[in-house]
Amino acid sequence: MTDTRVDLAAASWRKSSFSDGGGGDCVEIAGNIPHTVPVRDSKNPAAPALLIPAPAWATFVEAIKRA
Repeated sequence: MTDTRVDLAAASWRKSSFSDGGGGDCVEIAGNIPHTVPVRDSKNPAAPALLIPAPAWATFVEAIKRA
């Protein structure tokens, strides 16, 4: 069986530039985890993060830029 766990202890989180700072919807990503982009709710950082494969994240970001 393959171990798919990702250690987020060294994750360097940054908040979305679109976060309003008023306690609304805020997401953070960690861009320093190889092959994976963790995404979490900045209001609840202890909750589990979504782990998105880096190529899928890149596709998502490009699609958002074109929208």
